[in-house]
Amino acid sequence: MTVTLADVAARAQVSPATVSRVLNGNYPVAAATRERVLKAVDELDYVLNGPASALAAATSDLVGILVNDIADPFFGIMASAIQSEIGGPGGRAGGERLAVVCNTGGSPERELTYLTLLQRQRAAAVVLTGGAVEDAPHAAAVAAKLRRLAEAGTRVVLCGRPPVPDTGAVTLAFDNRGSARRLTAHLTGLGHRRLGYIAGPRERTTTRHRLEGHREALAAAGLDDDPALTVHGRFDRRSGHEAALELLRREPSLTAIVAANDSVALGACAALRESGLRVPQDVSVAGFDDLPFSMDAVPSLTTVRLPLAEAGARAGRIAMAREEPPPGGIATVHGELMVRGSTGVPREQRG
Repeated sequence: MTVTLADVAARAQVSPATVSRVLNGNYPVAAATRERVLKAVDELDYVLNGPASALAAATSDLVGILVNDIADPFFGIMASAIQSEIGGPGGRAGGERLAVVCNTGGSPERELTYLTLLQRQRAAAVVLTGGAVEDAPHAAAVAAKLRRLAEAGTRVVLCGRPPVPDTGAVTLAFDNRGSARRLTAHLTGLGHRRLGYIAGPRERTTTRHRLEGHREALAAAGLDDDPALTVHGRFDRRSGHEAALELLRREPSLTAIVAANDSVALGACAALRESGLRVPQDVSVAGFDDLPFSMDAVPSLTTVRLPLAEAGARAGRIAMAREEPPPGGIATVHGELMVRGSTGVPREQRG
C-alpha cells in the first residue's frame, strides 16, 4: 500500500502542510517538529515525488553511485568508469544523466541514508560498489531498500559486491576468494612456510572472502592457520605499516606477508625497511587489486589484478540499459595474478 503525505502527517502528529514544508525545505520549521517529521518519513518509508521534472516519469535523470571512500583508488577507478557510461544520452534534460557519487565513509547508517535519498528522488539507477557489511539487521535493511528501488523502476547494479537475492539487483561479483587462494599458493609454491596476513576490517565481506582464500591455500600446502599470524586493520597504508610491525613482533622469523590490498602492502613494505629488512630478499610481500602505483613501487608489487575499470564500465552500461544483464543476473569477475619483484623464494632456500 502506498504511503501518502497524510500518513506521514498523522504519524508525526502535524499537518500535511508542515510535512510538505519540512520535505521541501522552503519554510522555517521548529527543530523538534522537523525531527519528528523526518522520523515518521523513515519509519513509514515515505517516498517524496522528487523534483517537478520527475513527476511526469517513473524515474528522474539522477544516477547514484555508492562508494566506501572516493579517495581510495579502488573506488575512484570504478566510480569514474561507471560515470563515463552514465554521461551519455538517455536522460530527458538534454540527453544527459546526473551522476552523484555518494561517499559512505564505510558507515552502514550513511549507506542506508543515501539509498533512502536516492529512492525519494526516484533515481533512474543506483550502483553500489565494493564489499558489504556483514551484519544481519543491516543486510536485511539494505535488501529491503533495494527491493523498493527496483519496484519503483530504478535499475540497481552491485559492482564488486556479493549478490543480494530477491531484490532485482544485477551483480558483478569479484572472485576475491579464488584470487586470494592463487596469490597465497604462489608464495607457498616458492617455499614459504611462515606467512603473515594483514586482513581488512572484520565486518566486510571482502575481508572474509580474501582471508578464506588465503586459508584454503595454506591448507592445500599442508600448513596450519596460526591465528597469531593474522592481523586485522583498515584498507590503508597506515594500517599496513602498523600491522606489519605487529606481525614481526609476534613472529620475527616470518618470510612472507600477504596484504589485504595494495595500499596495505606498501605500508607493510615501509615497515619492513624501517626494521632493517629487505623486500623480497628477507621478506616477500604481496598485495591485491593492482592499483596504478603497484607497478611503480620499488620493488614492483606482486598482486592480483582486478579489472576495476572494465567492471565499472560494464556496471554503468547495465545501469543505463545499454548492455544486457548477465544470465541469472549474476556474473563473477575474476582476478589475474601478477607476479613481480616483491616476492621470491625464502632466503634459507637460496643456494
